[in-house]
Amino acid sequence: MSTRDDSDEAYVVGLCNQVLGEDGRTQHKFDWLLGDPGTGGRQAKLPVDAYWEGHQLVVEYRELQHDQPVPHFDKPDRLTVSGVHRGEQRALYDARRDTEIPAHGLQLVVIRPSDLDADGRGRLRRSREADLAALRKILARESDEDRVTDAFRTWLLAEGWTPVTPTDRWTDLEAVRGSERLICEAKGRTSEKGIDADIAYGQLLRRMTSESEHIRYALVVPSSSVKAVERVVPQIRRRLRIDLYEVTDDNQVRQLST
Repeated sequence: MSTRDDSDEAYVVGLCNQVLGEDGRTQHKFDWLLGDPGTGGRQAKLPVDAYWEGHQLVVEYRELQHDQPVPHFDKPDRLTVSGVHRGEQRALYDARRDTEIPAHGLQLVVIRPSDLDADGRGRLRRSREADLAALRKILARESDEDRVTDAFRTWLLAEGWTPVTPTDRWTDLEAVRGSERLICEAKGRTSEKGIDADIAYGQLLRRMTSESEHIRYALVVPSSSVKAVERVVPQIRRRLRIDLYEVTDDNQVRQLST
């Protein structure tokens, strides 16, 4: 009988440990990541597959049942505390992880069987070297946020801004220039450009705690995400005082038109 220790999830986490040079906390639970209320109103903490504190990174390995109906796992004739069957609850909780983990300042990387060497049923063949190479690329891509942030910080300094300690500890970058203050959210290259753009706008909205006209907000993205962030129309961005900035592949910064 298969156990968690010899599961594909454990195999993937083990390879991530090797790539990151740190052992992740498996089935870690955060106080702020909660399931729906059960009997008596109690909300259980939702586990994540692995959390690397040193990298501020969460990895979720999502097998086929996370993306398509699988009666064996879904148990469609049995309702959960969410009022839906297990498959629908899994989708709800995955969406909650997708929103809440980045909202709390952590990187979230979702890995699927198709990202690695897997058969048609989504079972990993465990081609260790090939899988390690794939994971190195996936995890390196997520670190692109640091590149974007560093390039934008350099640009701010050149434009007369002074980076300061953020008012909100989840803010990527905050800077002042005279009476002006700029609160920035940065994103790196991602395979989920639309979702990450929506999350980024939501993160900025959470930080809008002042009506001061001297405060503006910046959403800073790589060239590959420009179209996704421009889906919010200019007139709405102007009302919210959100400016868009592009960081090109050669680390040049330009402000997008509003």
